[in-house]
Amino acid sequence: MRLGDGARDGDGVNPSELTTALRHESGSTRLRAAMAAGTTPDPDVVDVLVERSGVEPDFFVRDMLTWALTRLPADLTVPRLVAELSSPFPQARSQSLHTLTKLADPRSRPALTPALVHDEEDEVARAAWRLAVVLVPADIAGEPEAVAEDLATELGRRGPEAKRSLTRAMTSLGEAARPVLERIAEQGAFAQRVHAGATLLILDDPRREFMAAMAEARRTAIDVGPTEPDAS
Repeated sequence: MRLGDGARDGDGVNPSELTTALRHESGSTRLRAAMAAGTTPDPDVVDVLVERSGVEPDFFVRDMLTWALTRLPADLTVPRLVAELSSPFPQARSQSLHTLTKLADPRSRPALTPALVHDEEDEVARAAWRLAVVLVPADIAGEPEAVAEDLATELGRRGPEAKRSLTRAMTSLGEAARPVLERIAEQGAFAQRVHAGATLLILDDPRREFMAAMAEARRTAIDVGPTEPDAS
């Protein structure tokens, strides 16, 4: 696929031209450029795709950039994405985590640091939770439980969408998450009890709607212990 007269014939897109197209003011132009990069993968454009992922304002273009990166050799993309995790810019960190989740390459696991899992930026933390669940080695005894314990420290914190994401991540761990959820549902602070209780409800019945589960868990938490209404 050609971006223009400067594109390479049958050999991927021209990196310089791709960079220009990905910086174009038109979102549709940027989307076509990202699509071209994925349709005709070229190792020379890894840096361009990663850099643009960190600043691209349009969700659909970012998603296409992620797709384009998954079309390239993981030996090239994983190290470049891991390097981006130390960026001072939240979007760069969250998008790199998101793309690493799509790649699901075990080599990225050492880069998933506590600083990312507990990042002050919700979007970064949410992406880190998803990656943690994708990369947990289920065949190693105690590893899923350890991930659940770490994620559980976030229960009751942040906004509604982050809470929903954490519940989704913890329920993805299945029964490995149950002991810590049950403990916090009984012994945690009020906001933690509510969130843990809602997550247990969804673990038992994945069809439950999150906010309805939160409301039910809140009623239960009020019945069994001290309340902190503003914290839930």
